[in-house]
Amino acid sequence: MVSPSESRVLERTQNDEWYMRIVILGCSRLGAQLAIRLDAKEHQVTVLDRDAAAFARLGADFKGQRVVGDGLDTDVLLEAGVSEADAFVACTAGDNRNLTACQFARELFGVEKVISRVSDPLRGQIYAEMGLLTVSPTVFGADLLHDALVNGTPVRA
Repeated sequence: MVSPSESRVLERTQNDEWYMRIVILGCSRLGAQLAIRLDAKEHQVTVLDRDAAAFARLGADFKGQRVVGDGLDTDVLLEAGVSEADAFVACTAGDNRNLTACQFARELFGVEKVISRVSDPLRGQIYAEMGLLTVSPTVFGADLLHDALVNGTPVRA
């Protein structure tokens, strides 16, 4: 878990663990799974998406906040709580949208931990050179499939 020195002002969960305030842009399958996992660990999670119907992926047990709006609109980002966030994760289908939103979170709102989903591995390298943490499902998936083929390592669903 995160220590208090690594974040703004963290609070403790009922299980006496530190929690983060996290804004996730994009309630895709990836964004929803991440939100559900973080919510289950008692982090304060806000999911932001342009399509309200996407929130159905979160299920009825999700305790976090849902915000409908454009993640490139600074007023919507403020409504989602990005100015108080410990972390911001952009995981829409658009690499450029994710990069721009991460830059807004970091540069305009001072969020220290920003992570961008990036489909294009070449863009991922460029984003990394700009100081952004990136995760590429393309690279990650290729690595898993390669290991399954070459080493027989089971691919987890």
